[in-house]
Amino acid sequence: MKFHPSIVQTRVPSPLGPIAIAATAQGLVGLWFAENQRYLPTQLAGAAAWPEAADHDVLRQAGQQLGDYFAGRRSQFDLPLDLRCGTVFQQSVWQALLGIPTGTVVSYAEVSRRIGNPTAVRAVGGAIGRNPLSIIVPCHRVTGSSGALTGYAGGLDRKTALLRLEGALAGSLT
Repeated sequence: MKFHPSIVQTRVPSPLGPIAIAATAQGLVGLWFAENQRYLPTQLAGAAAWPEAADHDVLRQAGQQLGDYFAGRRSQFDLPLDLRCGTVFQQSVWQALLGIPTGTVVSYAEVSRRIGNPTAVRAVGGAIGRNPLSIIVPCHRVTGSSGALTGYAGGLDRKTALLRLEGALAGSLT
């Protein structure tokens, strides 16, 4: 992925572990679980880390909306998104994910059909796995064709917890 050089970041707590969020002037560019997450950008830590900016308007809004989401007071996010880090194909998949309503799940094959490329199930799975905006772009709402919970860069335990929170699975967040 190619991230814009003007990105800033901050971290917020969540019931599922700390979350790193990143933004540009155009919008939210990333949201990752800061621990036990696949595909974490190297720019989240170390000498080349994106600068901290907890007062950045989009990061502040994202933190507030995430808090409301985890408290059960919000089911939709209202944030500007900056998806330029992905390829045109990845962006089309991520846009399709935004159309999956809260409390529902769809299969990878259905996402492939929705983007007009029904034979691209594996490529769709790869794009979903690289989704830089976990939770906000709801990749956790995608399952295998049988309905089985498969693949989630933040871990299947978190995917299960998010789907429970949204009412797509029986049980509670914890």
